[in-house]
Amino acid sequence: MIQRKERADALRNREAVLAAADDLFARSPSPRGVSMDDVAAAAGVGKGTLFRRFGDRTGLVRALYEARVQPLREAVESGPPPLGPSTPPHERVPGLLDAVLRFKLDNRHLALALEDAGSGSPYQAEHYTWWHRTLQETLRQIPSVPDGDFTAHALLAATRADLVEHLSGQEHMTAERMRSELAAYVARILPPDGEGGEGG
Repeated sequence: MIQRKERADALRNREAVLAAADDLFARSPSPRGVSMDDVAAAAGVGKGTLFRRFGDRTGLVRALYEARVQPLREAVESGPPPLGPSTPPHERVPGLLDAVLRFKLDNRHLALALEDAGSGSPYQAEHYTWWHRTLQETLRQIPSVPDGDFTAHALLAATRADLVEHLSGQEHMTAERMRSELAAYVARILPPDGEGGEGG
């Protein structure tokens, strides 16, 4: 009984921390303005609890990001079109990139905090390598794309959180226009549908 209560308390604490961190990042003008002390105080937990649960600030940001992105990952890995693996590659590539952009537009503060976490190269982060691998594997099904690895990197660069933040915050570009511009860019990069057939 005591063990069950401790597990329930731990779960409540985790949810309280994630909710507090999400709110603080959303209200802060800069991702770097949110500290572990701030999160612990807002969540009503000890700082030691925070470090034991998440390791460090970057671990906390990653946990929050993963909680938000999980439904999208499930749709990409096993869902129906336009994101699932059964989607024709010429439709799936723009669909994947639009999904990444929409997620970052809906979670601007969180995406920016994750890319700003300062934990080495952002291109080695688990969330980036997963998106890159998924996109690269889809591009490989289009034989006339000569280098799916580089092309996947180049296409994902158009959805970086700092670029999204600049376009939205500094250039006041609407989400609809951003999505339209990205779709047009992807269409220019990909060969015409049917060129060279589909590979495995």
